[in-house]
Amino acid sequence: MKKRDAVVVSDGVKKKKRKRSCSSSQSQLSNHPNTLFALLLASLSNSNSNSNTNQSFIKKCLFQFHPSLLLSNSSSSSSVTPILALLPTLLSSTHSPIARRAADITGAASLVSLEINEEIATDSETIKGLISLLENPDRKVLSSACNAILDLSTTAFAQQQLLNFSALHKLMSVFLQVFKRVESVCLLSEGNQSFHALKIGIREDELSVALLSAIIVLINVCNVEQLHNIPESVSEAFLSLLKEIRANATHHLVIRGDVKSNVEGRFCKSNVGVCDLADSIFRLSINASQLSVSLPFEVVQRGLFGTSGSSFEDFLSNHWEVSPFLLSRTSEDHNVNDMFSPFIQSLNWNGSVPSLLHSILQDLVSCFPIASEEQNILNFLIEVKDRLGCPIIYQQDIRVVKADSQSRKETHYFHPECHKEPLYFTNEDVLKCEQAYKEGYTVALRGLEFRYQRIASIADTLALMFGQPSVGANLYLTPANSQGLARHFDDHCVFVCQIFGSKKWTVFSRPGQLLPRLYDSLCGSDVDCTKAVRREFFLKEGDVLYIPRGFPHEAYTNYGVDDGSPGFSLHLTLSIEVEPAFEWEGVAHFALHCWNENQRRPCYGCINSLSQKLDLVSVNLLHVAIGIICTSNPTFRKACLTAAVSLPPDVYHRLIQKQRTTFLHLVDRICNECRFSEVLSNIEVAIQKNKDPFEHIRWLQVLRMEKEARSGFNTEKSFNIEDLCSLCTKHKDKLEAAFLNVKSRFCSEVVFEDVVTRHMMLLQKYKKTRRQYINGMLSLHDKL
Repeated sequence: MKKRDAVVVSDGVKKKKRKRSCSSSQSQLSNHPNTLFALLLASLSNSNSNSNTNQSFIKKCLFQFHPSLLLSNSSSSSSVTPILALLPTLLSSTHSPIARRAADITGAASLVSLEINEEIATDSETIKGLISLLENPDRKVLSSACNAILDLSTTAFAQQQLLNFSALHKLMSVFLQVFKRVESVCLLSEGNQSFHALKIGIREDELSVALLSAIIVLINVCNVEQLHNIPESVSEAFLSLLKEIRANATHHLVIRGDVKSNVEGRFCKSNVGVCDLADSIFRLSINASQLSVSLPFEVVQRGLFGTSGSSFEDFLSNHWEVSPFLLSRTSEDHNVNDMFSPFIQSLNWNGSVPSLLHSILQDLVSCFPIASEEQNILNFLIEVKDRLGCPIIYQQDIRVVKADSQSRKETHYFHPECHKEPLYFTNEDVLKCEQAYKEGYTVALRGLEFRYQRIASIADTLALMFGQPSVGANLYLTPANSQGLARHFDDHCVFVCQIFGSKKWTVFSRPGQLLPRLYDSLCGSDVDCTKAVRREFFLKEGDVLYIPRGFPHEAYTNYGVDDGSPGFSLHLTLSIEVEPAFEWEGVAHFALHCWNENQRRPCYGCINSLSQKLDLVSVNLLHVAIGIICTSNPTFRKACLTAAVSLPPDVYHRLIQKQRTTFLHLVDRICNECRFSEVLSNIEVAIQKNKDPFEHIRWLQVLRMEKEARSGFNTEKSFNIEDLCSLCTKHKDKLEAAFLNVKSRFCSEVVFEDVVTRHMMLLQKYKKTRRQYINGMLSLHDKL
């Protein structure tokens, strides 16, 4: 096991800390561990153990014992074991040199072997004694205690033990007391200038380095409950300081060329990388209530749908997922509580496009995508480990693109396909964006709701209004007389909000009746609009254009338009992404899932009765049947709005009545149109193509796993395709009868109000994870 000491860097050269040589009197003691243990035990048992002479002798024994541990390996761990029994007493010594040396021995012993590490961590008195040293006013004792905790925390078991005994919040409290100079923090590199090789350094402050290193290690292994248990005042104060440290350290951070190996002055280098720091900031932020706060319903309604009291309800009835909608601002409207004002003010625009680009793009970090059905934020953090906090990545976070007016194809200014690694954006690339803008390219930035607190608040309110887990936000800066994206249609509904300048939009009628599903492959610019009805909209500052999903569209700026605008355009899009679980098809699958849960069936492998096996398989066949009829019925593709409970009560009451009518209509279609023969044919085709016939309900697996965790067995899909084929071969007629019976019972027994209640609970699970993600990302950007 490797010791995790801080390294002192001076003039770019690493130097190991010098070890003091033993005095002649100390060298006269035997350095055999068993002998030293016997001497220590005798001294500690002495009635005069607190005498100066006895304490001096104990200190000499400990000084002899410590070097022997550093030379130990796992084969000699048995010689270390006896001293472990004395650690609680030694750590509690009121004589600082003894307590300090005991901490040093604890740390050294914990690195001898995994077995010794676990033995130390198992002893609660040793753990408590070590943590108690964090209250010692002697900085040398504090330093030894911190290094011992850092050495001990090299194993997962020890980390959890330290967390169980509140080591983390005590370390954080001490750090808040002793660390005073944020400006002394820097980034250090040992020649490798890649993002992952950069470490946090602090000028001439080994204690702060040890404290910070131990804290980061423990924070980054905390679960959500452990993070919640940190006292709020300590967590908030430490989070604020951690943001300052990161901001100061990464002020000059670029990936290529600007971080130097040699630094002037004397620095203590930690093992804390920029990703480790970002991970800690993210974790401490996930439960912060003040980061993403919804706006009042009236503010967003006025901003997107107008000042009329019935404007939103009219929009739902006449335009939602049906037709485009333009809200034009009058000169008076601009002064009525503009919901984007705080965001616009945060840009600090002085009238020049370069300043606007720099204000938008500076200090951004990449927002890695989180799985739509993810309900555990820690899974996301595991997935992005050693990447969180890195600069924005081309294509993932930002695009610089323009559409050719003749070919209608998009051209990218940057070419990430030429790089084996992700193309991280640097200060140099930001300057290139300015040049690209001059050449007619549009700068498109994704994920504004993760970067600006005001946009996050608007997005959260809009998501509540439509009963969806989240709303996305992108930003587009287009020069005069240019077109950014080629003609295309989206798999989500979009509100185009014109922030600066003006833009002309052409929206074509939807080519088919079926709405595109989220994440389905889109035709992009290949869509044929020659026979489509076209509508043109000219957006000025403050205007809002709604474009339903599936409607092809394109937009461009005009130069010299006589409207008083500067010619260029800055617009923001708010995207309502209707995820599979919140389309009416998803609600139908969810209703069937809940109905089947109420039947309290055991898992397939635990069933001996043929009739029960047939019933369980029939439930899954009905899922397939629902998927089949949804491919031709437009209503199943529409968004379900039953969870839009944030609406005014009278509006929601009228909405829920319409939603109930839709639900009953869909149940009736399921009852009349689901065919057993079509289901079998569909499954046969899927098997031939080596596809999973249940892929479209993959999001239900999360719900099934939750029930399995509670009940101890699988409830629905514990059978495999071979089981299904076997039943079809041997009992096809009986399986068909069971299918028809399950379908009939489901359609007659399902209750709309019960489904709505359970569906709202599902939405809250989705939203909880999304809010945790947004909180973490907002903290990494710290935008207001």
